[in-house]
Amino acid sequence: MKIGTKAFGEIEIPEDYIIHIKEGLIGFEDIKEYVLLDAGKESPFKWLQSLKEPDLAFVAIPPTAFRLDYKLAVEERDLVAIGIEDPKEVTVLAICVIPHDDPSKMTANLQAPVIINSEKKIGKQVISTNQRHILRHYIIEEMETSFKKEAKEGGGQ
Repeated sequence: MKIGTKAFGEIEIPEDYIIHIKEGLIGFEDIKEYVLLDAGKESPFKWLQSLKEPDLAFVAIPPTAFRLDYKLAVEERDLVAIGIEDPKEVTVLAICVIPHDDPSKMTANLQAPVIINSEKKIGKQVISTNQRHILRHYIIEEMETSFKKEAKEGGGQ
């Protein structure tokens, strides 16, 4: 099927790529169908592209791409709502905000991640139960801290 996208213009996608987000995303509750597109081969970023509105797309990133210690912390009912039995089976994405004036200050929202059952193509935006997961995590800063910590711990073994 052909879809219009914000980043890539019109593209062809298989219908089984469509992700159904029954409740929509916060602020976009009426938009229920999305597709997840890679931002680039080597990039951890993704585009969560609306099928209904070609100009509506969210830059998103798996939290583990910038926080190696990230652990999903949500209510069990949220996992059940998308058919997940084991939290390891879920794809987790944090929606990003990239300031036009300084992209190095981009942030990711770990307070309200999007979780996706990759097999069933069902998603849900949820509220994290971890109080350390805040609205604005500075991706570059946290990535540097996380990888420095990993190198230090790995070097001491």
